[in-house]
Amino acid sequence: MRIGIIGGGLAGLVAGYSLAEVHDVVIFEQESDLGGLLSSYRIGNYSIERFYHHFFSGDTTLMTLLDELGLSSEIIWLSGSTGSFTDGAIHPLTTPFEILRYPYLNLLEKARLGLFTKQASHIDMAPLDAISAHDFIISNLGERIYHSFFEPLLKSKFGQNSDLVSAAWLISRVAIRSNRGVAGERLGYIKGGFSVFIDCLSDAARNNGCTIRTEVPAKSVIQVTTSTQPGWKINDEFFDLVIGTVSPRILQSLGVPNIPSIPYQGAACLTLALSRDVTKGTYWLNITDPAPYGAVVSHTNFAPFEWYGEHLVYLASYFSGDPDPNLKEKMLSDFCTKFSVDPSEIHWSRIAIDRDAGPLYLTGYRDHLTDPAVPGLYLAGMFSPENYPERSIEGSVKAARRVVEGIRNRE
Repeated sequence: MRIGIIGGGLAGLVAGYSLAEVHDVVIFEQESDLGGLLSSYRIGNYSIERFYHHFFSGDTTLMTLLDELGLSSEIIWLSGSTGSFTDGAIHPLTTPFEILRYPYLNLLEKARLGLFTKQASHIDMAPLDAISAHDFIISNLGERIYHSFFEPLLKSKFGQNSDLVSAAWLISRVAIRSNRGVAGERLGYIKGGFSVFIDCLSDAARNNGCTIRTEVPAKSVIQVTTSTQPGWKINDEFFDLVIGTVSPRILQSLGVPNIPSIPYQGAACLTLALSRDVTKGTYWLNITDPAPYGAVVSHTNFAPFEWYGEHLVYLASYFSGDPDPNLKEKMLSDFCTKFSVDPSEIHWSRIAIDRDAGPLYLTGYRDHLTDPAVPGLYLAGMFSPENYPERSIEGSVKAARRVVEGIRNRE
């Protein structure tokens, strides 16, 4: 069969790699680089992701794929420390001692928070989809814990929509991190960056016979129902099956039928290379003070500095609709002021903006996870059930594997 895949991100590449040995597979990707949100900048002799990424020890589907590609030896497990920037100061929040020193919660509140974190993995997520994280945390832990601890995380991820995010998203995020050690979360990364993974995966797909067309976007998708050979046309080219991996908004604009209306948000990630570490060894710093970004992610307080020779920092911002045209300048100005950075200390800066960076996990989100039930149409992306109640690299690999299995079962 001829199979057309819309999108050369992770899900599209996994599907293409898995199907091309048996089928005639073509991937349509509008950008020059593959990987979607997992794509990277090439800076001198190293690569760095446009958007920060890591994975978890429980991501078994991803690790099976890495093993298939011969990359198991390239996995490195690192510690991810956390903190809060509040009232103009950095407050580390990784070790029990650091949490005890945190001045914005009393001892009883810290004990309640610790117990809640340990119990999170045992909470039934199903009913939490209908409850906002805001209401759930305030009801169970109180307003001070919500405003001091959880609200900064929600705002860093969802901006103006933070009060509407479901408790299912928040509790799933807490649960996956509930087994952290005293040195921080145990997080996975690839030696040399995720570009090593994407390059290896795309090469393997091509070696299996997959055709990958970069800078060739799908402009129209039409279902063929009147001929003796039903199927699809992408840009007037016939395919027996179509796999959509891009956002619902884009699929709808192409004419793909029965696409669920799933709310998405955009992301802007400003990457800076600096002369020094400005977050005191902290990897993930939530910003509670007013700022045009919600988190400062110091990549070289996670991955070894020696790989890069300069300190790499992400400023992460999420938005709905269109981004502020002056966002980069505002982020830079605020960052330099807050962290006492002179512009001469910035080696380079680049901003990545994606209007469809991920679903908005608002209350009732699970009700949107419906199958389009259109013959010959398969969906695998961040809006797939595998990426509920939180999107991840693992979820996208699982979504692609499910679609591949479905196609194999129909043969």
